[in-house]
Amino acid sequence: MTLNVLIAMDSFKGNLTALQAGRAVERGVLCACPAARTRVIPVADGGEGTVEAFLAAVGGEKRTSVVHGPLGALTKASWGLLPDGRAVVELAAASGLPLVAKDKRSPLRASTRGTGEQIREVLNAGCRTIVLGLGGSATIDGGLGILTALGARATDQRGNLLPPCGASLEKIAQLDLSQMDSRLSGLNWLVMCDVQNVLCGPLGAAAVFGPQKGARGKTIERLDAGLANWETVLLQATGRDVSTLPGGGAAGGAAAGLAAVFSVPLLRGIDVVAELTGLKDAMSWADLAFTGEGRLDAQTGFGKVISGLSACAKSCGVPLVALTGSLGGDFKDIEALGLSGAFAIGAGPCPFAQALKRSESDLERMAGTVTRLFTQSRLQKSDRAATES
Repeated sequence: MTLNVLIAMDSFKGNLTALQAGRAVERGVLCACPAARTRVIPVADGGEGTVEAFLAAVGGEKRTSVVHGPLGALTKASWGLLPDGRAVVELAAASGLPLVAKDKRSPLRASTRGTGEQIREVLNAGCRTIVLGLGGSATIDGGLGILTALGARATDQRGNLLPPCGASLEKIAQLDLSQMDSRLSGLNWLVMCDVQNVLCGPLGAAAVFGPQKGARGKTIERLDAGLANWETVLLQATGRDVSTLPGGGAAGGAAAGLAAVFSVPLLRGIDVVAELTGLKDAMSWADLAFTGEGRLDAQTGFGKVISGLSACAKSCGVPLVALTGSLGGDFKDIEALGLSGAFAIGAGPCPFAQALKRSESDLERMAGTVTRLFTQSRLQKSDRAATES
């Protein structure tokens, strides 16, 4: 009996890439069922690892640009050029939290300028479509840095040019878009956004994500007020109201800035992955599918990779099993998420450092266990059907 297995793993952040996790699961599947046919399609939500996932899934070339990091220092940031000419950029590569030491994080000073410089490199390469992953940013500048790098000018009430950072948002009186790079008019955007937070307010970029980026108390209030002003400035400059845009608060409000200026839709990361990698066709081909990431908790159900995959699996009638480093105590309703099963891969309690080292072997072992259960169940059903007939 043929067994087709789709393996669509997300990365285990800080430990395994999506491809490494997928290959570990594949080894487990083939150990349990050597005759199985497998397809490994790495997936991502737009954050760290998105470029690697796309290149692993469809091939292409990794390119590196020297750009400004979140606090202005020059840094090397990679992006992907896919075989069909599309570019993949993750905002985190030039503007991400890992680029700033924990004690140096300052969203008032941080800027997405480097991401805008990467987009310029994409235009220079002749790309007409950009896949931009929003996630993991160190910034709360509303995308001002990106826009400035592409030719926008933000000025205060006296006409003074403002630096592209979070502290400038409350001071902006006018946004001049007349000198934007002319090549942008022909650029097609696929923006991966996997949060639903609006730009400002109690559920906005500053209030929800500010603390992890180094903002506290009065700084959060100041940034939120700045984002509210930015919202007004964007409306005046573009005629587009992004105040209630779901996902507008992603990447420190960069999503709202891009949506207003370029009129781009914000797409679920998994939907973009599915479009570019043929994931839905692969799901239709499969008898069993695996997914997983470092941790499953209640947040997983709100637009993340696994919830998107589960919808695809359900529509295709394919059982989807999630393998994860840990299951959060608030992760209870597997069926509501559309999973056939969810398993923590650890064999037992152990120090965190040791668990990280064992991740690949634990994934392999658990994938093998699930595959054996699945194949035995299929055989038993087949035998019963043969007996009854």
